[in-house]
Amino acid sequence: MKQTDVIPTDAAMRDLGVRLAGVLAAGDLVIMSGPLGAGKTTLTQGLAEGMKVRGPITSPTFVISRIHPPLAGGPSLVHVDAYRLSGADELDDIDLDMTLPDAVTVVEWGEGVAEGLSDERLEVAIDRRPDDTREVRLTGIGARWDGVRL
Repeated sequence: MKQTDVIPTDAAMRDLGVRLAGVLAAGDLVIMSGPLGAGKTTLTQGLAEGMKVRGPITSPTFVISRIHPPLAGGPSLVHVDAYRLSGADELDDIDLDMTLPDAVTVVEWGEGVAEGLSDERLEVAIDRRPDDTREVRLTGIGARWDGVRL
């Protein structure tokens, strides 16, 4: 899976998250990258809405990780912020391998840190343009993502 979208507003970013939630399943790993203010947490809010998990969804920068249980069936959402982590060793200390099989795990700032969690993952790169639109590149890694489209 490779897909690029131009997202004009925060509402459209949340909508992309809702649509993406429709293809996610327990065991999926989503690694997000992009500069501060790009829309990583906004996209995660849309994922949470689509997955129907308990909120509110805020950036877990200072707590590192939050688990949002489902409100009506389906997997939990594990929301991780790797911004303050110095590398994969610190991420390993969170024990995501314990929740990964039964949850959808989203790692903000995960590029270069979280790839070792799974050979199959969805990488989401967000670039904020000067006109405040965002270019979102979705790249599925592994057989899980073959043929998947939003």
